[in-house]
Amino acid sequence: MASIRNQKYFSIGELNEAVSRKLKAFNERPFQKKPGSRHSVFLNEERETLQPLPGIPYELALWKKAIVQYNYHIDVDKMHYSIPYEYIKCQVDIRITSRVIEVFYNGLRVCSHPRLNGRQGQYATVIEHMPPSHQKYLEWNGERFISWAESVGPDTKVVIKGILAGHKVEQQGYRSCMGVLKLADKYSTERLEAACKRALSYTPCPSYKNIASILSSGSDKRPDKSNDIPALKENVAEQYGFTRGAGYYGGKK
Repeated sequence: MASIRNQKYFSIGELNEAVSRKLKAFNERPFQKKPGSRHSVFLNEERETLQPLPGIPYELALWKKAIVQYNYHIDVDKMHYSIPYEYIKCQVDIRITSRVIEVFYNGLRVCSHPRLNGRQGQYATVIEHMPPSHQKYLEWNGERFISWAESVGPDTKVVIKGILAGHKVEQQGYRSCMGVLKLADKYSTERLEAACKRALSYTPCPSYKNIASILSSGSDKRPDKSNDIPALKENVAEQYGFTRGAGYYGGKK
């Protein structure tokens, strides 16, 4: 560069061409204390050990740490990616690029996903990452459970829809849905519908345990007295009123 410092160039291409000529002359200049030149050493010793250039351009990546949740997913930019369930509650390293999400545990890559784009809250779930207890429900779907519940009764349908909506990953609710609907085999569809109705009067989102407890205790067979509560309060008010007249306060003798 020093030899061309006083020259004027009017484009990058023109400058690069001048630098290339100087570089070629520099590499072919003989060594002072040993035979050969930089160019001859490259041809005889170095060229054979060269590695091929990467097939794709270098891509920038970001790294972050995360804890695998109980639903065997991690959160990256409000998108959810599944991890093998064996790593639940483990801390993992995540490599994030514009196209790929890679997950590493103790330096070893355990899985990767194409990066999700668009609407937030999407899930990328690999079947093999699911526990065996979840995989056996793969032939089921939410619509099938809702249709089954509808054949039992409207309150059972409401309970099943609530269970499905209460899980970020729908498949995680399948086991509870199956358990609730199978209660009809033990207690009858009529009692299951009555139990769901009773449970919905307590909470808008009953669980399997709520329904099973009502059926095992027989609460579904007892009359619902919730409608009698207003009348009971009215009778109590009539018998034990708190209205005090002027005599009570000394205004009338």
